[in-house]
Amino acid sequence: MINKKDIKIGVIGLGYVGLPLAVEFGSKHETIGFDIDIERINDLRNGFDKTLEVTKEEMDSASRLTYTNDYKDLKSVNVYVVTVPTPINKQRSPDFSPLLSASKMLAEIISKNNIVIFESTVYPGATEELCIPVIEEISNLKFNIDFFAGYSPERINPGDKNHRLTNIKKITSGSTAKAADFVNDLYLTIIKAGTYKASSIKVAEAAKVIENTQRDLNIALMNELAIIFNKLDINTEEVLEAAGTKWNFMPFKPGLVGGHCIGVDPYYLTYKAQMIGYNPKVILAGREINDSMPLYIIDVLLKKMIARKIHINGANILILGLTFKENCPDIRNSKVVDIMLGLKEYGAVVDVYDPWVDSEIAEQEYGIKLIDTPKEAHYDAIIIPVAHDEFKKLGKVNMSLFAKSDHIIYDIKNVLSPSESDLRL
Repeated sequence: MINKKDIKIGVIGLGYVGLPLAVEFGSKHETIGFDIDIERINDLRNGFDKTLEVTKEEMDSASRLTYTNDYKDLKSVNVYVVTVPTPINKQRSPDFSPLLSASKMLAEIISKNNIVIFESTVYPGATEELCIPVIEEISNLKFNIDFFAGYSPERINPGDKNHRLTNIKKITSGSTAKAADFVNDLYLTIIKAGTYKASSIKVAEAAKVIENTQRDLNIALMNELAIIFNKLDINTEEVLEAAGTKWNFMPFKPGLVGGHCIGVDPYYLTYKAQMIGYNPKVILAGREINDSMPLYIIDVLLKKMIARKIHINGANILILGLTFKENCPDIRNSKVVDIMLGLKEYGAVVDVYDPWVDSEIAEQEYGIKLIDTPKEAHYDAIIIPVAHDEFKKLGKVNMSLFAKSDHIIYDIKNVLSPSESDLRL
């Protein structure tokens, strides 16, 4: 195994997960951060992180970190940490192409006694069933003889300035007992909250994928309850507040489920379950509810517009927020897009405003042209699917300046008080 004094780390993929990791490692060990996006590399070299997860000061403090978009620069590395995305395709099946591409690239440069640590979310068994064989075949090195592997699932929460990499306990694992000890000791050099060494890579993979599956199911329950309570004309928020007075009631709330984790990871687990002949019911039921929420929101709004005699075809609608969660620029798998597209199918004219989002990225990812500022006295309806602080500060009075005298405010995230909105989730 590698001598601790000789450790040189390569972090592959410098997004929401990889960059904070590279910065922390780069303050303790010789580290190279690699990403295929040259624009991203140039930004990082200039101390700018468009994800807003790491400050310039934090990057400057990582004195042993360098950046590159040339994978050949990683040849001098002996510990590789893979943090590439693991999305799903249109059929909601795992898309392993980024992970397999990273594995093929590694296979061309890996050397004897090196170790590869994967952080990308996968189904249990994927690391050893998919990634390792690719590395073995191309490199001609034997797994657990010539090179070793580890798995330490990421737990990054975009936009969260309290729960950050170093103060969240880290699960670690390795392909052999010595590899597991090495991986665990390596992360202990940067993780202040400590580590939990799992008994195997599969256990670590499974632990990660059920973390977000559990959250997905709990939010699905809240969404279903919100639908029921809305039909009963009961304020869902008041019900949850009352139920929350019991010591063991969990504080989940209804809402849109997007992003790269909660709305994606359960499909990795269900995919593997179906591979082994089991058809998961509860997990997929939760996914169905959460994926259907944009259509439910559209239906509720349109019925309210009809009741108020507001013509849907040609109606001007403002959506405040595009990101999948508040106070971060992350628009991956945003369900706000589904609301916008659905309303347009009914002939509505939809404006989307989000001060957190780069307009070029929104247009590149979704073909959405964000507006610089909402128009005054222009909108028949305003939807608030994201609770950015800016929208909370805006308040009912200023928000109403954007609307016509007869308008509807649909507050999905309880940004306003109940008396200040016409519809709530």
